[in-house]
Amino acid sequence: MKNVFLILGAIASTIIPGLAQKNITAASDANAPLHALQPDYPTPYVVPNEAQIKATVDKVYTYLEKATPANLIHKASGEGWNPYQIYSDQLVFAKGDFRPVSYEFGVTYHGMLALEKVSGDAKYKEFVFKRLKFILETLPKAYQYTQQNPTKSHVLSGLINPKALDDIGAMSMAFLKAKRAGFDGDDSLITQKALNFILKEEHRLPDKTLARMRPLPNTIWLDDLYMAIPALLQLGKDSVNVNCFNEAVFQFESYQKRMFNPSLGLFMHGYLEGSEEHPEFHWARANGWALLTNAELLEYLPANHPARPALLSQLKKHLKGLMAYQDGTGFWHQLIDRNDSYLETSATAIYTYVLAKGINQGWLDPRTYGPAAILGWQATASKVNAQGQVDGTCVGTGLGWDPAFYFNRPISPFAAHGYGPVLLAGSAMWEMIKNHPFEVKDSAIHLR
Repeated sequence: MKNVFLILGAIASTIIPGLAQKNITAASDANAPLHALQPDYPTPYVVPNEAQIKATVDKVYTYLEKATPANLIHKASGEGWNPYQIYSDQLVFAKGDFRPVSYEFGVTYHGMLALEKVSGDAKYKEFVFKRLKFILETLPKAYQYTQQNPTKSHVLSGLINPKALDDIGAMSMAFLKAKRAGFDGDDSLITQKALNFILKEEHRLPDKTLARMRPLPNTIWLDDLYMAIPALLQLGKDSVNVNCFNEAVFQFESYQKRMFNPSLGLFMHGYLEGSEEHPEFHWARANGWALLTNAELLEYLPANHPARPALLSQLKKHLKGLMAYQDGTGFWHQLIDRNDSYLETSATAIYTYVLAKGINQGWLDPRTYGPAAILGWQATASKVNAQGQVDGTCVGTGLGWDPAFYFNRPISPFAAHGYGPVLLAGSAMWEMIKNHPFEVKDSAIHLR
């Protein structure tokens, strides 16, 4: 029987590499300090410096500058369009890999603005201003076209006649953050549309919680915390409208009580109002949107807002849950608590950003949160390829009630969801490394 176990163990080590012991050495304590041997880390186990972080985000910037258009062309002829010409639904964005008006690019603009703030390099801000200016220059003609052709969809339809929070929430947030960074365009049409849509037009449950009518009626998507609340916070800050702040807190708390599992420290992705059962699939990026929203609440709510202590407590509970599931590579899995699901980049970048941001803001202790942030950044940076593309990002994802749906979502370097999180993570890590020196001490990363 003993031989059978030995054989089975050998087979397992051969066909399941993860079960095999690593770093087997012939040295002994008699001739080498074993505790000081260098492990075979799958991700660089070193403290990054500012130059390394800058090199990574600059690769992403260079790629996005080439891959993100800031003009329209005529679909049929390919000729350029300018605001003095007639606008129509036959106009499309010039050739590129991304649309500059998506919610994903609202996050990207946020990341660029954060990089400019920490680095002082104006090119990041100019990336944002160039594209937002183009949108505003196009908007009057597009708005007029919509008034005359209300049933026709076109490239700016989502900003003029939004049908979902995805259409306008993150983009309006980006316009308002850009204004605080010096952008002087008139964004009033977009921000007013956002305010009206979030507060008056988006579907709600009887208790006023934001919800969707797909895939089933009265379904709550965790993603919508980010699609609504950061915009509300910027709208409230812009107008000192306390109703926006209170609405933001109400929505966060409504989602939290339904969807946060305190025993795991994780959010479920979807909740079906009126259902007896709520299958819990802890999708990584949705947890990222919730975590990022929590950080936005702590950053932009008034200092005396009564919800702040509970929001800080919630941030720490969520991070405690997430850190328990961080993989040894530094990544998190597509389904956080299923380590047989793939490692995913966009969520890893968001968690890294919030960990570093929390340290920078004084919400989190750098001694205990900093090493996880550093490991997360090294994992994230490893997915920025030579062209500046972000690999390993899950594509846009609906909501499902079975694991196969999440396990098998494709990944792509053209999933725009990965770029803003990587830029945000880089900005926060850059600031953290500037102000909090870390080093490898007793073989592990610690605050110096």
